[in-house]
Amino acid sequence: MADVSTTSKPKRRSPLRRLRERLSVKNSFVSRLKPIVGIFLVGVILLSVRLVDLQVVRADTLSETAVQHRSRTYTLPAERGQILDANGNVLAVSRERYNVAVNQNLIEEYVRRDEEGNVIGRGAPAAAAVLSPILDIEEPRLAGILYGGEKKSTWRYIARDISPEVWRQINSYGIPGIEPEQFMRREYPNNRVGASTLGFLGEDDAGNIGGQAGIERTMDDVLTGEDGSLTVEISRSGAVIPTGRTIEEPATHGASVTLTSDVDLQYALDETLQRSVEEQGAEWGSAIAIEVATGRVLALSDTHTFDPENPDAGGSIGSRAVQTPVEPGSSGKLMTFAMTLDQDAVTPLTLFPVSSTITMPNGETIRDNDPHPSENMTVAGILAKSYNTGLIQIGDTISDETRYDYMKAFGIGERTGIELPAESPGILSHYTTWGDRTRYTTMFGQAYALTTAQLGQMVATIGNDGVRNDLHIIDSITYADGTVEPTIVDDPVQVLDPETSEEMLGLMQAVTESGSTGYYARIPGYNVAGKTGTAQMADETGQLNDRVGTFAGLIPAEDPQIAIAVVVYNGNGPGYGSETAAPVFGEFGAFAVRHLGIPPSTTPLVQYPWTETELNYAEGEGLLTEGGTYREYTDR
Repeated sequence: MADVSTTSKPKRRSPLRRLRERLSVKNSFVSRLKPIVGIFLVGVILLSVRLVDLQVVRADTLSETAVQHRSRTYTLPAERGQILDANGNVLAVSRERYNVAVNQNLIEEYVRRDEEGNVIGRGAPAAAAVLSPILDIEEPRLAGILYGGEKKSTWRYIARDISPEVWRQINSYGIPGIEPEQFMRREYPNNRVGASTLGFLGEDDAGNIGGQAGIERTMDDVLTGEDGSLTVEISRSGAVIPTGRTIEEPATHGASVTLTSDVDLQYALDETLQRSVEEQGAEWGSAIAIEVATGRVLALSDTHTFDPENPDAGGSIGSRAVQTPVEPGSSGKLMTFAMTLDQDAVTPLTLFPVSSTITMPNGETIRDNDPHPSENMTVAGILAKSYNTGLIQIGDTISDETRYDYMKAFGIGERTGIELPAESPGILSHYTTWGDRTRYTTMFGQAYALTTAQLGQMVATIGNDGVRNDLHIIDSITYADGTVEPTIVDDPVQVLDPETSEEMLGLMQAVTESGSTGYYARIPGYNVAGKTGTAQMADETGQLNDRVGTFAGLIPAEDPQIAIAVVVYNGNGPGYGSETAAPVFGEFGAFAVRHLGIPPSTTPLVQYPWTETELNYAEGEGLLTEGGTYREYTDR
């Protein structure tokens, strides 16, 4: 029997089963969607946190950072304080100057119009047409600089070191992209006058600008102000955003320094000293004028000085008057005469036998510069003729220790107090180191050294009733807020009795008389008290071939107002102080008394008898005054 195949119908799913299947598919979709939703939610949360962080937590910081990125800070330079003379004349001043730059991205916005408002040019060519005659730059060349080509700069200099007046003229055109850079330039209106006192500005080893010599250096901290700043917001093109934040920190200007010196006296001393150095063929000269009663420096001069606005052009930097000690020669004898009188070891009329050559008890032989007859001379005559052979006999009346103490009291071996850099204290060895010959040479101005300033201080002490004042060249400091700080010096030192000072002034008046060494230091109408000096100095080989001529004196002798010391180094020939330094004293002194309004002398010139013969005659004829001076001289 054959097999019969049968076909069965598929079973139908129940509705419940179908529902379950649908739910299963849905659950599967949901389960796959959950991670996505979770990630999305996490992302939303993170973005929300980030948004809160940016807009709330760090909003101020981010805003500040954004401002900083679009900010530009300019320096507002502080003005360096002025240096003034005693009368308020400006010796050094900082002037406002400008550099001008172009933002080449903005220059094309410039539109030039005529008086009726019509456009007559645009961009760099139009700006060049306006600026070319002001800056004295050819118009095509300037247009090329302003345009800049494909690689434009936001800051390129087009002019440097122009005056405020020129900048205001440029700025009046309102050209977009033309921007200033302000700075201060140091100027010295009197050129080289007093340059060694004033100094100059320059860079130090670290590249900082500051005072490099003179007052500019010693008072640098006071003169230097503190720069301010101006911060503005700028756009990408470099233009200032008008509504942006502006922060200004004003500059604090430096203090002004008023000196004791007088620019007219300074000029006169500079000129007179330089002329003498040139006429004598000397290597250099220095001089100082001091107000006797106070120690105020009225003028201080050095030859061959520099141009303070261009110090690299040459000239001697610094001041030899305070930095270079020299042997004073016979000018230094003033101390020996003064100390022996002060010790009552001698009087102006004490007699000593004086010849051209003398051998002292310790075997040392001393000679005078020129041969002369032997005769008995008074202390006054020995000073007038400047005889070494007589002077060492006078000096031998007191001990070396006493002489050393007086020399220290006069300020030898110590700085004068003057406010200038690198001042030398001079050279003075202790008396216990003096040899047999040195003990005598120190009496007549050798074997020790002093500066021109110290020489002036020494003679000022004699003229100031024996009182030594510290020297000072700064009168006061005026700060930016108007506060004035006067200079306060150390207490004075009484070196000599006032009676000794008076005797010395009488002795020193004879130096300018005919037959004495200081004839060229005379000042018509005024009595002068002074002393010449000449000393041998070692040259580069160590040989005593150089000469230094000096003169130290006081005007007027009867009531000293001004002390003047002059040093001329290595003049032609013998280089005597009587020929090199005394004429500077005479010429400058004559100007100084007129300029300062010092009245002429009304008392006769004082002179003591010089020789035993004159002394005997004066005594016999009753011509000696009560003070021992020669009435024939005092009464004329």
